[in-house]
Amino acid sequence: MRKLVYFVATTLDGFIADENDGYEAFSFDGPEAVDLVAEFPEMIPTHVRGPLGIDGPNLRFDTVIMGRRTYDAGIPHGVISPYQHLRQLVASTSPEGAQGTEVEVVADPVAAIRELKARPGKDIWLPGGGRLAAALADEIDEVILKIHPLVFGAGIPLFGPLGAPRRLSVTNRRVYDSGFSIVRATWS
Repeated sequence: MRKLVYFVATTLDGFIADENDGYEAFSFDGPEAVDLVAEFPEMIPTHVRGPLGIDGPNLRFDTVIMGRRTYDAGIPHGVISPYQHLRQLVASTSPEGAQGTEVEVVADPVAAIRELKARPGKDIWLPGGGRLAAALADEIDEVILKIHPLVFGAGIPLFGPLGAPRRLSVTNRRVYDSGFSIVRATWS
């Protein structure tokens, strides 16, 4: 069965973007980048895959669902279809939530994920945002955090309001000399 995987970069204090929706402080270099690209080549946006020499098949995901603010981050840079190598869904209650013709807008992300999970295919990637992750919390099968040794102090939280604390069980952890770590977990 397909899984919904919340696979996202975060700071040590639990923010996936700064107060201005910026994520530029998250560096992507070193051994951790090499390992992540080898395991998840589909996480690299289509427009930078060629320059990085990434031309392989999708290994883990065939679909991406993102919040509108996550999607909107590419628009000022002319990126309206960031993951052309994946089926792209944008959760938004307004039809103008996505400009790319290859991007599908879904008003009910829970129903969309349940429908996708019922079909054959690779896993579904949730790269952000925090409110969408909270809305989909009961549908998330695995959480993979790319934890950067940064503190923002404020910004977009990893999860929006959940109503009650939720416990995760860590299933795997990799720590790099740079302080960067990858943590995999599932709901307890």
